[in-house]
Amino acid sequence: MSHTFPALPYPYDALEPYIDAKTMEVHYSKHHKTYFDKFVTAVQGSELETQSLDEIFAAVSQHSPAIRNNGGGYYNHILYWNCMSPEGGGEPQGALAQAINDKFGHFEKFKDEFAQAAVNTFGSGFAWLVVKDGDIHI
Repeated sequence: MSHTFPALPYPYDALEPYIDAKTMEVHYSKHHKTYFDKFVTAVQGSELETQSLDEIFAAVSQHSPAIRNNGGGYYNHILYWNCMSPEGGGEPQGALAQAINDKFGHFEKFKDEFAQAAVNTFGSGFAWLVVKDGDIHI
């Protein structure tokens, strides 16, 4: 397996009016592509060149900053594009809403903590809500 730059899953203008087409184009074709190119350069000639991103990031602490940072930017953008949808939006519902309210008290407090985590993160400021040991964490 070699690493390939994935296609955007929707047109540049699909998320308007929330994210305009020009911003999407620059973010995808410049920022995401730069992370990808630097990641490919960092793994070139090593056993990582043929490993999946899941395999690489299962042991991310063992890799150089160039692989962690650029690979992280590349991988996070893939998740970012695939977490958004032209038909998406709104506040969480059901079990996710309940888990957020249980952990943070209310959705607005979660949004504040989530935004602060993103601001404090290297590079693009990605933050993720994850489930670990049955509990949600930023």
